[in-house]
Amino acid sequence: MADCNHYQTLNISSAANQAEIKQAYRRLAKRFHPDTNRELVSHEQIAQINAAYEVLGDPHRRQFYDQHLQYQVRLGGAAAGSTWGENLSGWQQRTASAQKHYQHHRRSAPNADAQFQRWLYQVYEPVQQLLWQILQPLKQEINLLAADPFDDELMAGFQVYLEDCRHRLSKAQRCFGSMPNPVSAAGVAAYLYYSLNHVGDGLDDLEFFTLNYDDHYLHTGQELFRIAKGLRHDAHDAVKNDPSGLACLAIATNLCAIACQAVSQNRRLTV
Repeated sequence: MADCNHYQTLNISSAANQAEIKQAYRRLAKRFHPDTNRELVSHEQIAQINAAYEVLGDPHRRQFYDQHLQYQVRLGGAAAGSTWGENLSGWQQRTASAQKHYQHHRRSAPNADAQFQRWLYQVYEPVQQLLWQILQPLKQEINLLAADPFDDELMAGFQVYLEDCRHRLSKAQRCFGSMPNPVSAAGVAAYLYYSLNHVGDGLDDLEFFTLNYDDHYLHTGQELFRIAKGLRHDAHDAVKNDPSGLACLAIATNLCAIACQAVSQNRRLTV
């Protein structure tokens, strides 16, 4: 791919706000989508547009990119964007964070059973309910959108659903972090932790689909939601069958590492 300035790719000012960036990206994605304008289809241009939005659409990545542009200007205006990239894999960061989190909270308590029951009531049950409210409607929402994904009203309805999911996810994450899980709940907590992570990543892909109409992001989002739903059921089964089994933690970690690797590989293959 030829080197390019991401702002020029999206045809926006370097002072554009996030709403203007999103609007520009959606306009270009719709213009060059093969289902709406086959004459203008250019795979290289579509790839450049996607790459530009992946950077500028994320405030933190945009900040680093802007610093890189300024550095290139000081060096003499060399083409920017050619060596800029991500530092670490998000999946690796989450796995390390999860392991550190559970190792920190695996400690004994004088009244373990009481702590476990309190954790179930204050954390487990509310998070499970919020996950269900997020995951359950997806199939119906996609069926409604399938009538015509390019219809602005149908897409707006789907975006309202995603915004509601994002709000519920934020609430679930706050609830999950409000109380350290007792040792006896480590396995159950691991399932919930990974389920919440997969929901967050799934929402990222589904929201990306609403901007570029690329079915790949829709299917990846669906797959991440499917995994999250399975992890939610695993947490439920762990509470019923073996709530104090720390082996659940290792099982959940291994399952999610495999799932993360599969989804990450799928993303690389579609770049």
